[in-house]
Amino acid sequence: MARKSSKFVCQSCGSVYPRWSGHCESCGEWNTIVEEEEPRADTPKATGGKGGRNLDFHNLSGSIETAFRLKSGIKELDRVCGGGLVAGSVLLVGGDPGIGKSTLLLQTTAALSNIVNAKGSPVRCVYISGEEAVAQVQLRAERLGLSNCPVELAASANIRDIVATLDTSNPPDIVVIDSIQTMFVDTFDSAPGSVGQVRAAAHELIRLAKRRGFVLFLVGHVTKEGTLAGPRVLEHMVDTVLYFEGDRGHYFRILRTVKNRFGATDEIGVFEMTDKGLAEVANPSALFLAERRGNVSGSCVFAGIEGSRPILVEIQALVAPSGLGTPRRAVVGWDNARLSMLLAVLEARCGVRFSDKDVYLNVAGGMRITEPAADLAVAAALVSSLAEVPVPADMAVFGEVGLSGEIRAVAQTDLRIKEAAKLGFTKAIIPTRRKAVNTGTSGINTKEYGNLQSLVALFGLGEK
Repeated sequence: MARKSSKFVCQSCGSVYPRWSGHCESCGEWNTIVEEEEPRADTPKATGGKGGRNLDFHNLSGSIETAFRLKSGIKELDRVCGGGLVAGSVLLVGGDPGIGKSTLLLQTTAALSNIVNAKGSPVRCVYISGEEAVAQVQLRAERLGLSNCPVELAASANIRDIVATLDTSNPPDIVVIDSIQTMFVDTFDSAPGSVGQVRAAAHELIRLAKRRGFVLFLVGHVTKEGTLAGPRVLEHMVDTVLYFEGDRGHYFRILRTVKNRFGATDEIGVFEMTDKGLAEVANPSALFLAERRGNVSGSCVFAGIEGSRPILVEIQALVAPSGLGTPRRAVVGWDNARLSMLLAVLEARCGVRFSDKDVYLNVAGGMRITEPAADLAVAAALVSSLAEVPVPADMAVFGEVGLSGEIRAVAQTDLRIKEAAKLGFTKAIIPTRRKAVNTGTSGINTKEYGNLQSLVALFGLGEK
């Protein structure tokens, strides 16, 4: 009898080791290396090129058929997918537990089941749950008012059964697997959710989706660090990676594109969580600024860009005297390290002292900002709170700040100004540009600053 071979795999990054170790050298995690047995081989391995077939090569100038994009009927989802769903594509949807991933995909399949595909027949949607029973999914559909939609439900975690069901001459158009961490391949002896099981299950499903040409949604869990659970290779296997973000304390939900082979990345779709499920937000800027109070120190409106969409959000700062030896720095929705850098620039280059103050920073509405263009708006909010001088309520601010205190230009300035003008803003502080802004068309009075000292002087602070 052949001896079973095993390997030791890190459950965090997927690195393979010949023996067990308490520390993974690749990702630096501790106690994540687990022994896994090699899969049982039903057929001998092909070596030396034997048993294969010759590949057919084609020219780059060959004619191809334009990929048909299936409109889901949910505009925010179509936006982040690049204009619609491409046949044969695989989408990985990740997010925190309870954020609304299953609700979004159930609404998506329900909307798709009521339209027709490229062949003129109704779109056939299949929803396979490995976490819930069919009755539980039906209860959610009843709560969302989707009970009458012709979506086919099933509850299974066995990849062999799922592949046998879907691998037919008349496959469905849309398949949802909820979730990939619950699926298992019976040729592996490891538990569901392990690196080997997740990789093998995803490989079987992706290969079937490419061969049969249906759109495959894979739901993935997110770890406490905010990354998708399982091996990183899973993100490389799929065509599109979507993160569903948001705080359960807020009713906003952000669907963000991290990777997309069929469209632009960093696109976002904005949803509002209601008692009837997720509702689309056509104008996110107006929603994020709906509860903003004017003439309050420490508040500044930032004109940002998420993908190709301009969005205005409120940045709030609170600077208070500290009774501690080490003042507190609390950040929600922005990078903590970038806040520390900006405070150092304000203190070293502008003479504004924050070393004895507690600093609290918040991006209102549960939005998370990653672009450097928010530096100037954050600096304005911090100095405004320290000086107790409000930023004008009709002013938008954006620009990147360098370590020497210079304000650097950012991309798509005109688009940011146009979005601000649409919402009634009449003033804007922007970086100095070589080409002047056409204020006649935007209706906004712009002030161009080249250094941070000029901004600080507006609030009566800085070096004397």
